[in-house]
Amino acid sequence: MNIPLLRSGELRELERRHADTRPPLMERAGRAAADQAQQLVKGSRAPVLVLAGPGNNGGDARVMARVLRQRGVAVVLVGPGETVPDGKYGLIVDGLFGIGLTRPIAGPYSDLIVRINAFPGPVLALDIPSGLDGDTGRVLGVAVRATHTLSFIGGKPGLYTLDGPDHCGEIHVVDLGLKLDGFPGAILSLDDFRDSLIPRSRNSHKGSYGSLAVIGGAAGMTGAALLAARAGLKLGAGRVFVGLLQELAVDPLRPELMLRSPEDALAQATTAVVGPGLGASDAAVEILRRVVSADYSLLLDADALNLVGAHPVLAARVARRNQPTLITPHPAEAARLLASTTEAVQADRVGAALELAQRFNAHVALKGCGTVVAHPDGRWRINTTGNPGLASGGSGDVLSGMAGALLAQGRPAAAALSAAVHLHGMAADALAASGNGPIGIAAAELIPVARTLLNRRIADLA
Repeated sequence: MNIPLLRSGELRELERRHADTRPPLMERAGRAAADQAQQLVKGSRAPVLVLAGPGNNGGDARVMARVLRQRGVAVVLVGPGETVPDGKYGLIVDGLFGIGLTRPIAGPYSDLIVRINAFPGPVLALDIPSGLDGDTGRVLGVAVRATHTLSFIGGKPGLYTLDGPDHCGEIHVVDLGLKLDGFPGAILSLDDFRDSLIPRSRNSHKGSYGSLAVIGGAAGMTGAALLAARAGLKLGAGRVFVGLLQELAVDPLRPELMLRSPEDALAQATTAVVGPGLGASDAAVEILRRVVSADYSLLLDADALNLVGAHPVLAARVARRNQPTLITPHPAEAARLLASTTEAVQADRVGAALELAQRFNAHVALKGCGTVVAHPDGRWRINTTGNPGLASGGSGDVLSGMAGALLAQGRPAAAALSAAVHLHGMAADALAASGNGPIGIAAAELIPVARTLLNRRIADLA
């Protein structure tokens, strides 16, 4: 099930439309917060410290405090400008600032947040941890580090990307009884690619599952192309051709891969992944000029994206392609494509991904904490699988090979990219859960785990 993600403008419009709802939204939010608080303090007799700010977030907190008292829970309510009494608390509730915060927190509120973050017990943030931008995940000066966040109506993108995951703890979403249909944003889930997870027919052959060409591997960078190709092989492409700019006779670990010149590899392709270790040579530019006009699905990554960003004619050709195009930039590559800065991209990851999708008529995975997947039709998703173990060389090459394999097997472009991003993160999570991460995960380790997860998902749905 997709959890809707709403940006602040969408939330404000919803609140306006339901201003006359009975009971009021603030009453519903306060009661939901009281329910959550009681779960967190179960078995504790220590009072709940409720910090209520000056706006609607503070209003939710005050309703919560009233409801808790009615239920017999000891509450210490502290409003704006009031002093926090010394004492031992079973829970701190952050109701200081919500999605309306637009400037960095400073002064007494900053000092208060520092005190909250030093609290050794549970901290429940209402709607969003104070100091975190709900649309972007940026920290505005200083932000609460909650153990739990209760998000009202829908999820907020800032909870799941950039700095959000480091500040939100366990996230709970309550819709307050509102129906949230038709919004373009959501958490990436199995629903985004479920229909493409189909068992293979017994009566099939390698030609049934496409021919993937992986193009890259300039001098000193053959490993990048081989990682992508190995991922493509293990994720099910029928045949995988590797077009290396630096000649190599065979991949000794995966002799199933067919090593060719870039031209020969592309001549066999029904899908191409171009960019891992490609470099920026004249030969690399010529390869790009050929593939952007080709009549097959195409994934561009790494050096291919940098070249597209540096050559306006190539960028225009990408945007005019008739076949599906996928791009998988990290923030610096996205900045080059947008003639922007990495800081600007990170300041609005959802906005940057959507702009890339529109500008290049492409399906986009903007990598990073909370990878943003955006589509040309305006839909966008934030992926919640994965961990810091993916911050290692080659993991992006594995992702591109996985997505390329799913494309080669005939999956729709949006589903192929969504599935690859989700499974890539799940593989890292599985490695960490087994004690083999997050520190020290090597990119190649992701491949067999992702294969296992893909097969399990297909079997579960069969």
